[in-house]
Amino acid sequence: MIDNTPQGTVAAGFESVRDVFAAIATSEGADYAAQMVAYRHGERVVDLWTGPAITGTSLLGAYSASKGAAHLVVARLAQDGVLDLDRPVAYYWPEFAVHGKQDILLRELLAHRAGLVGADTGFTLEELADDRAIAERLGAQRPYWRPGSAFGYHALVMAALSGEVVRRATGQSIQSLFAKLIGEPYGVDFHFGLADDQESRFVPTLPVIMTPDMQAVATAQATGPNSLSGIAFNRNNPHGPQVWELPNLEVIRRQGPASLGGVASGDGLARMYAAAIDSMNGLAPLLDQDTIDAVGQIHSIGYDLVNRSQKAFTPGFHATSEYYPVLGQGSFGHSGAGGQQAFADPRNGIAFGYTRRRFPFPAGPGRDCELLIPALYAAITPS
Repeated sequence: MIDNTPQGTVAAGFESVRDVFAAIATSEGADYAAQMVAYRHGERVVDLWTGPAITGTSLLGAYSASKGAAHLVVARLAQDGVLDLDRPVAYYWPEFAVHGKQDILLRELLAHRAGLVGADTGFTLEELADDRAIAERLGAQRPYWRPGSAFGYHALVMAALSGEVVRRATGQSIQSLFAKLIGEPYGVDFHFGLADDQESRFVPTLPVIMTPDMQAVATAQATGPNSLSGIAFNRNNPHGPQVWELPNLEVIRRQGPASLGGVASGDGLARMYAAAIDSMNGLAPLLDQDTIDAVGQIHSIGYDLVNRSQKAFTPGFHATSEYYPVLGQGSFGHSGAGGQQAFADPRNGIAFGYTRRRFPFPAGPGRDCELLIPALYAAITPS
């Protein structure tokens, strides 16, 4: 008989969250392994994990939740006046001003409006692992749509582009600044470039188990390799890696590309957003109220040309209240293809982090978070 009893702790009043987590584990089966952590007003109220080969301090691939980590750095630099979201990208990065890109504002880039979702011939694994290589290619490329006229998810490249802006403005990488501004001072267990002495904590992603029904859905929804979706997810390079396996590749973990290469625990995902909005470790919040309001403001909403569905983005983040209506207005964060979800809800003082080991179908957070997040909010607003 499968023992899906969650490990960890919950604060008084949050026992129902543990019950929901246990129910998900039972329904998912014997190899379900996941972590869920939540903070309220800077205090950890949920710290749960379950499954084989995983503990509360295990590290898993963050996938695109990495973009949220990177863009907390951008938000702080904008707050400090190092970056101005209303300046053209080319102000910081002169080589960018070709093929009609000279007027793209930094805030437009961060809201997935620049039309640079990928490269015409795709990227090799070595290029995907190297933010500078991605930036060099896309900085010289023509956008796929007139910048500002539409938006589409820059799935594998967004933080390489914003990271190049950061590098030009500061002389430092977005990865190193994350460690200096957030990871080290706030004790956030999120890593861009996994060190040798942390490698033993890493738990590889397991591939999705495709049923015939899932395969039928995937086939019906498939787009061509040279479509915008194919380009954005690098399917136009037949020799490139599959998205699900990215964190399992040593070059990705070691170099930590900022769009997809972070490695984190569930606590790391939640704690970086808790640090953004609340005092922690005796430090003031990473972001002041004006910046919190700014990064929670929707800049792109409607039909996403890459995802081919309705999406909403703020500057650098998902507008998470558009995906989970129980959240407060102005919530911001970022999900990941491996089922990760992480966000801050400033109005309710909540920071949330969830990660799992088995790659889901479809990619990204699904039923797990659709059950866990309402359960969390029910606990803070009892009837």
